[in-house]
Amino acid sequence: MQVKSNLVKFNLTAPILKNYALQYERVLNKRISVALSGRIMPASTIPLKRLIRDEVIRDDNELVTDILNQVQFSNFAITPELRIYLGRKGYGQGFYIAPYYRFAKYKMHEATLSYEADQTYSVRVSGDLTGHTGGLLLGSQWNLGKSLSLDLWIAGPGIGGANGHIIGVANQTLPAEAQDELRTYLQDINVPFATEKVSVNANGARMDLTGSWAGIRTGILLAFRF
Repeated sequence: MQVKSNLVKFNLTAPILKNYALQYERVLNKRISVALSGRIMPASTIPLKRLIRDEVIRDDNELVTDILNQVQFSNFAITPELRIYLGRKGYGQGFYIAPYYRFAKYKMHEATLSYEADQTYSVRVSGDLTGHTGGLLLGSQWNLGKSLSLDLWIAGPGIGGANGHIIGVANQTLPAEAQDELRTYLQDINVPFATEKVSVNANGARMDLTGSWAGIRTGILLAFRF
C-alpha cells in the first residue's frame, strides 16, 4: 500500500477568533509523525472583548475599556509537535497523542487614548507579550478520500510562562495628580496568573508583566494529502 506521507492543513475554526492557521505534517512510519503549525492574526480589535474585560478589570476603568475597544492587536505562533498514532490503521490515521511546544508573540499596536484627571490627558499606548508553552494534544485524523483528510483537535491543554510590557507616552508633561490617576487606572488591571509592575512618571507610564501562561488547542482542520 502506497502511503501519502505529506499533509498540508487549513484550520477551519481559526477564523472564528480572527486567526488564520496552517499545519504541515510528515508521516514517518505507522506510529510516528512530526508536524509544524503556524498561526497569524492580522491587526484587528481583540475578539471576546467582553469576556476579557470582565477578567482583567476589577472595577469600571475607562482607559482599559478604551484599549480593548479601540486598540488593534496582532499575534503569531509557531508550534512544532510529535504525533504518536495509537489506532489500528496508523500512517497518519486514527486517534493520536501529540506533545507540543508553542512560541507565541502578541503585539498591541500604538493608539492614542484619553483619560480624565484635573483635565483631559492623552497617552500613546503600545505593547507586546511573548509566551512559551508546552502541552499535550489529543486528536483523531481520518481520510475522506484519496487526497483529503479531516483532523480533529479534541483538546490540547498547555501551560508555560510569558513576559511583556505596556508603554504609555503622554502628550504633555503629567502633573502629580494626573500621574496618580494614570497609576490608579493601571493598577486596576488584574491579569490572571501574572505579576504586574507599574511605574509612572511625568512622561507617561510602563507596566511590566511576568507570570504563567496557559491555553488550549482545539480545532477542525481540512488536510490535503500528497
